Amino acid sequence: MNRRIIRGLILLDKFWAPVINITEDMGRVFILLGRLLTAIFKLILQPVHLRNFYLQPILEQMVRGGVNSLPVVITTALFTGMVLAIQTGVTMESKIPGSSIFIGNIVSLSLVRELGPVLTALLVTGRVGSAMAAEIGSMKITEQIDALRTLAADPVEYLGIPRFLAMLAMLPVLTVMADVLGTMGGWMVSSLYLEISSIVYWDGVRAGVEIWDILSGLVKSLFFAAIICIFALHRGFSTQGGAVGVGRATTSAVVNASITILIVDYFLAQAFAVL
Repeated sequence: MNRRIIRGLILLDKFWAPVINITEDMGRVFILLGRLLTAIFKLILQPVHLRNFYLQPILEQMVRGGVNSLPVVITTALFTGMVLAIQTGVTMESKIPGSSIFIGNIVSLSLVRELGPVLTALLVTGRVGSAMAAEIGSMKITEQIDALRTLAADPVEYLGIPRFLAMLAMLPVLTVMADVLGTMGGWMVSSLYLEISSIVYWDGVRAGVEIWDILSGLVKSLFFAAIICIFALHRGFSTQGGAVGVGRATTSAVVNASITILIVDYFLAQAFAVL
């Protein structure tokens, strides 16, 4: 009987240990988010010359995280729209002849509501989030974070604010670019391969996409931007174990942010569907 109880406790410990670790980790993420939002609120209340101190770092992060991500986002969005158009057009035409005229509606709605924000966020997670986690992690193991504390500078404020605000500013812009280029990719395939009139295609786009659809995609991109930055900063600040730890933190930041983006996307989609 005692052995059965001991085995049961061991199994229970093996089951609960990951749950507890995940719960503690998410708690640290929310604490970091709270510290970052508090620092941003305090910065807003500061004099203009103190706020201008962060202007150049923010612009640098916007270039590194936003402008430099344009090629991969544009290429992915363009071919995603092309694939979506050809798959939708061929399938619909084979099932219901003549229904391919609705491709403009389907492609644009799919991109604006879901594919544009989600694909852009996942691409930025892999490109920018990984670099951010690796950079902060390298600073942590080389004791540069400790050096900031000795200089009475808050690392979360000094390193987090520019990256967080730059991500919030640039991810919606990248999402809009993805929506536009993806819709144009669908138009090219529809007109050149499926032989659908450009007028019919763009009439479907105008009839299908409303302002609320665009706004919902931009709101999603803001949530995704916060998720990418918070997980990257959290993993970077908690890096341990030298170069191996930096690689582990980078991988963890990308995986956790990507999974969280997909989970949050479902709940946001459900909330927007109700509204």
